[in-house]
Amino acid sequence: MSQIDRVLRSNLKLRHLQMLVALDQFRHLGRAAEFLSVTQPAVSKSLAEIERMFGLALFERSTRGTEPTPYGDSVVRFARSVLADYDRTRDEIAAVASGAAGRTSVGAMVVALPVLVARAVEMLKTHSSQTTVLVEEGDLTRLLPKLRLGELDLFVGRLEPGYAAPDLETEPLLSEPMTAVVRPGHALVAKRRLGWADLAKEHCVMPPPWASLRVKLDQMFFKDGVHPPADLIESASFLAQISFLQQRDAVAFMARSVARHFQQQGLLKVLSLKVPIDLPPVGLITMRGRRRTPSTQQLIECLRRAARMK
Repeated sequence: MSQIDRVLRSNLKLRHLQMLVALDQFRHLGRAAEFLSVTQPAVSKSLAEIERMFGLALFERSTRGTEPTPYGDSVVRFARSVLADYDRTRDEIAAVASGAAGRTSVGAMVVALPVLVARAVEMLKTHSSQTTVLVEEGDLTRLLPKLRLGELDLFVGRLEPGYAAPDLETEPLLSEPMTAVVRPGHALVAKRRLGWADLAKEHCVMPPPWASLRVKLDQMFFKDGVHPPADLIESASFLAQISFLQQRDAVAFMARSVARHFQQQGLLKVLSLKVPIDLPPVGLITMRGRRRTPSTQQLIECLRRAARMK
């Protein structure tokens, strides 16, 4: 067994892991000590002890504070993963002891949240009302690291090919085309023959330039012989889209099921314009080989059933 194996398997204690994560979070010995309710010398001593175990420098002081070295980054990721497993196991044991059904956590993109995830969670709660479901909204860039660290049990959103990796297991659930939407009462709602040239004259809310959807939307305008709108706001925020639809009389683009859901709430209208953009399916991402809790497996089954609903 190598020295690093021995340290990771036997020498590191829970207090060591908690200290490493706190130091990475605050990047300051004093603030980490305050968070952990210990003295600053105790944190310094603990860090020196861990670095002696590894024979490596894990943190270094700079003008910006206490920064992790490349070795430190790796050990902190390990610490976060172990602590997440600890929290999950603790919650499972507490749930069994109290008679509750358990806990699961899901990260979701807006495309999946209002309809697919909401339906699945309702199914799960109907079957097991005491199961706690943590739902965190975001995109793959923000949520995938949390999935890998064990802070999330699964992810639901568009299965972008660029994020495929050997450690990830994906499962497509449904296709989710795009639609163009406006506020109720917008002049374009009554227009029967609607083209991209009509939208080019309007205020628009578009995805940021780096988003693959933005590139595809721009291409739709060019194919119709017009330039994309010059008067636009760029945002990946769903709340911003809804707000600017109302305040700027703008046009926005969103997934069909999401648009229909909010049309039923009276918040927007779906335009008759077809948006024939080829997009990745909406589906699940989980960590390959990671043990699933009963609650997580139940939620996955509910997501599959919800995806089959019309």
